[in-house]
Amino acid sequence: MFNEDDLLPISALQHLLFCPRQCALIHIEGLWSENRLTAEGRQLHQRTHEPRAAEMRGAVLITRSLPLRSLRLGLSGIADVVEFHQANGDTGQPNVASACADGQTPDAVALANRPGRWRPFPVEYKRGRPKAGDFDRVQLCAQALCLEEMLGVAIAAGALFYGRTRRRKDVLFDAALRARTEQAAADLRSLVASRQTPQAAREPKCKSCSLYDQCLPELAAGRRSALRYTAHAIEQSLTQRPGEEADP
Repeated sequence: MFNEDDLLPISALQHLLFCPRQCALIHIEGLWSENRLTAEGRQLHQRTHEPRAAEMRGAVLITRSLPLRSLRLGLSGIADVVEFHQANGDTGQPNVASACADGQTPDAVALANRPGRWRPFPVEYKRGRPKAGDFDRVQLCAQALCLEEMLGVAIAAGALFYGRTRRRKDVLFDAALRARTEQAAADLRSLVASRQTPQAAREPKCKSCSLYDQCLPELAAGRRSALRYTAHAIEQSLTQRPGEEADP
């Protein structure tokens, strides 16, 4: 278990999976810069986090900006939206979709001043489109793991809402995604504890990174080229015979 002062932001998991160097620049070196993509994402989250009372839509209670934490994983953050779906008067069913290893944790909880029991369903808002990697799914799963720890409940699924498509994408919190999320949390803690920023590596995704100017992946690639050239020159000087000229 971690202490409150040791908790790291859930959002750092997405930074880590996108690029460990970006994660270190933000969460070790304290660097941040904004581009169009991050500005659009920030504005979307600001609208989502505007102070509003919980509201009922049919049999769904919608809460916004719900604080989250997991002392087990050492994470904290704020959920964009957590929906609580009324469980039709049942007393809580065993977990579904292998959401919890013990198979006995209920999937619904009692809420203050609300009759019956309610199933939590986290929803994370993203500005763009669904991504090929696990970045967004891991971040949402981490929110679910926090809610499970806080409420003593098993959560089988949640959803990602993408601003570009204006559609939800359901996410099942299966065993594989849970393991991926827990490993990412452990890797994040190891990276931050090391206080070391990984070497830059130039990749196509660098073009979309708001920290491109601070990271300078092009310069890092140039350093590697210079090192290879120097190593080659040294090797040539050691192997050439007297009177011979080194290869250009």
